[in-house]
Amino acid sequence: MTFTPHGKHLICGEWIGTQDVFASEPATGDPHNFSVGTPDLVGQAARAAEDAFWSFGYSSREERAAFLTAIADEIEARADAITQIGSEETGLPTGRLQGERGRTTGQLRLFASHILAGDYLDRRYDKALPDRAPMPRPDIRMMQRPIGPVAVFGASNFPLAFSTAGGDTAAALAAGCPVVVKGHSAHPGTGEIVAEAIHAAIKSCDLHPGVFSFIQGGNREVGAALVQHPLIKAVGFTGSLGGGRALFDLCAQRPEPIPFFGELGSVNPMFFMPAALANRGSEIAAGWAGSLTMGAGQFCTNPGICIVLDGPDADTFTDVATKSLSSVGPQTMLTDGIAKAYRSGSAQISGTTGVQELLTSTCDLREAAPYLFATTGKEWLKNEVLGEEVFGPLGLIVRVKDMDEMRQVAMSLKGQLTCTLHLDDEDADEARALLPILERKAGRVLANGFPTGVEVCDTMVHGGPYPASTNFGATSVGTLSIRRFLRPVSYQNIPASVLPTDIA
Repeated sequence: MTFTPHGKHLICGEWIGTQDVFASEPATGDPHNFSVGTPDLVGQAARAAEDAFWSFGYSSREERAAFLTAIADEIEARADAITQIGSEETGLPTGRLQGERGRTTGQLRLFASHILAGDYLDRRYDKALPDRAPMPRPDIRMMQRPIGPVAVFGASNFPLAFSTAGGDTAAALAAGCPVVVKGHSAHPGTGEIVAEAIHAAIKSCDLHPGVFSFIQGGNREVGAALVQHPLIKAVGFTGSLGGGRALFDLCAQRPEPIPFFGELGSVNPMFFMPAALANRGSEIAAGWAGSLTMGAGQFCTNPGICIVLDGPDADTFTDVATKSLSSVGPQTMLTDGIAKAYRSGSAQISGTTGVQELLTSTCDLREAAPYLFATTGKEWLKNEVLGEEVFGPLGLIVRVKDMDEMRQVAMSLKGQLTCTLHLDDEDADEARALLPILERKAGRVLANGFPTGVEVCDTMVHGGPYPASTNFGATSVGTLSIRRFLRPVSYQNIPASVLPTDIA
């Protein structure tokens, strides 16, 4: 099954074209033209979403679960076509796209099960105490309610799981919030076919067509108009620090400020305890090379920094890592812009005082190979630029003189999505001293693994202190992410005959 995009926007159940178009930049195959989004389309979609909220926001959990399941079914019905257009646009291999599609449909079904269980409502009840002195207590019930229309920005590096029907969309729809998606220009055709799947699910479930709209990019005004529209009540975003911060500031400057849940970037440092480095350094170095270069390093949890104790064991680790990375050939990056930024970031690291080049590479247009650098803990602490994310397969080994300097490096970190400890049994004391620092720096702390696998489950936190994300109390992965699009409401002395079904 093949798919040829028509290049239009989905607005309240209608496919609408615009006069201005932009051409896609596929990794393979011919480009296609796509209609450029406009602020007027944003207004139409936001008004439709608000109208849809009055039915969808008060629909039953069973109805919304059926809708989420229908979206998953419709995506699976288009499996081959999604893989075809996704591979052409992004250059990602078939296996990666198939796995990501499975994750996308899996999290839709997970949210369906999650809302049916009802625990996310956090229902609480304080029974009336009419005879309490000196003041009686009223009957008070509380539960979580949907906030209204939500804007979602598609991510460049996950055309399925973090884009049109990705985690933000799934969580918002599960909560009862209509969604307006701004598609990413890196994969507009993939966004379009997934939007078609959601559109089909809306029709099969007989829902208000404004429950979901999809607007292509091609114009920076679209994103600004979306986050500033007064009917949009929250924003989900995965992308660059610069772009995310600009949108975050617009949300804060609105007459009615709204929450901006941005996942912006992280270097995901790994800390090697002495015994683990001595006992398993070579093995971990080879594993790190595989994690660092997975998907051309284009994961937000890519472990770009290793902190090791200086000495012979660090020499062995460095040698194995260099040899392992040197055997990795060039990979296609998602866009020309990402490849350009990778080249620029690599040059900046290379030109920083106290940095040694261990492995130099080339990045020809969208084809990128790994870079590896080394520095000392002293130089790291002097050069803030070394802690900035370079999106791609670039690694930096930081050799510290002792555990005290390792803790100083940890303390100097900005907010991270993840921090990793590599430790053996003999390292428990050192790791115990480091853990309180790491948990203040990251949303997820893991041991003896690599952070590039993000499990979609109840306990996952994919977020962290700024600049990893703009809201350290939220996650964009896992069932807890639904809380971003809910707010608590207390019902005091409301008769049972009037109360919402879920709380009565």
